Amino acid sequence: MTTISPASIRVGLGQDAHRLVVGPPLMLGGVEIPSAKGLDGHSDADVLLHAVTDALLGAAGLGDIGEWFPNSDPQWKGAASDVFVLEAVKEIHARGWAIINLDCTISAEQPKLTPHKPAIRQRLAELLQLDVNCVNVKAKTGELVGPVGRGEAMNAEAIVLLVRIDNSTQTDS
Repeated sequence: MTTISPASIRVGLGQDAHRLVVGPPLMLGGVEIPSAKGLDGHSDADVLLHAVTDALLGAAGLGDIGEWFPNSDPQWKGAASDVFVLEAVKEIHARGWAIINLDCTISAEQPKLTPHKPAIRQRLAELLQLDVNCVNVKAKTGELVGPVGRGEAMNAEAIVLLVRIDNSTQTDS
């Protein structure tokens, strides 16, 4: 029987929300989605990639997206959120961790996301260097309740599983 040490697996949870506004393109999971409104933020405001970044950093014990990519830093103004995910993946790999899977949920009243889920799933798999079968994307509505339900905002949640692949670099992070 294989014994798994608690130091050899980690789970990370990420969450993010942004207001919807007229003007910017709507980016979700690194994919531009046709929409009359986009998300408002310092970077491209990709709510899903922000949640994924937080999940990755959290699982590795590396803090959160605001510590690594603060919205007070002008270098991140208008940045593509792919950069945040790629940096988190690089840091995780450098510390001897491998990403096993990602499960995420986007909450949005409009636009309907079901037709876009395959492209989002594919892009996430590319960014995380995973087989597409290790990535799941769910879409929910706000059921007309709260800022999401009124079409004022979008929310995303992500959870990742990491496994230790290099015991020689094993530390608390």
